[in-house]
Amino acid sequence: MTYTHYYIIGFLWTLIMMLPCSGNEAHAQKRKVMNRPYIDQRKFHYGFLAGVHLQDIELEQNGYIDGNGSQWFAETPNYEPGFSVGILGELYLTKSLALRVIPTMHFGTKNLTFRNELDKEKQFQTIKSTYITIPIDVKYAGERFNNYRPYVMAGITPALDLTVKKHRQYLLSQADCYLEVGMGCDFYLPFFKFIPEVKFMYGLSNVINKNRSDVTDEAQLVFTQSVNRAKSKMIVFTFYFE
Repeated sequence: MTYTHYYIIGFLWTLIMMLPCSGNEAHAQKRKVMNRPYIDQRKFHYGFLAGVHLQDIELEQNGYIDGNGSQWFAETPNYEPGFSVGILGELYLTKSLALRVIPTMHFGTKNLTFRNELDKEKQFQTIKSTYITIPIDVKYAGERFNNYRPYVMAGITPALDLTVKKHRQYLLSQADCYLEVGMGCDFYLPFFKFIPEVKFMYGLSNVINKNRSDVTDEAQLVFTQSVNRAKSKMIVFTFYFE
């Protein structure tokens, strides 16, 4: 699964969210009773979220060859879904703009396969991560029609990994920062607002720790030496309840 597949999934997700909009437009834009008509005009409102995500790591490999002629390459052959949970705080700015702060925890896994080009030997590493993130986003929403309102969002996300482990092929830094963009739709139900959203997160930092003073076996250093930099990525499907 590549990031091309991610974008396809995101596109299909968007189409699904737009189906109610298309259906209403096809019926001559009939107006319905509006649920919670003034909820978006409150200065501050909050909620909680739950969702799933996929983690990825993009490696820039340099083809390093050690003294034994070994040349290792790494790849992410598959992805395992992780779980996300957090809280939402939203500040009303204008009719269309809102500022969001969303403290979130992401529990997930990255699976790496290392391949030796000399003798076709393979090694594996599973990197379990528990990220604490604090996304700060700007949300731009379209006009509300009946009980739905589509929007796009963008922001920046500082992140801290609480489960970094040493003595592995790769050692990742604890701190990172993501640029994120996404889209969603507010659905106004009688007692609360339900918000499905998909967003893409792109790491801005090189998360490979090149200082491997923790490695006692020098043969293990070839994995770190064969990579110039690494960037983390995530795709997150979130359900907000507000």
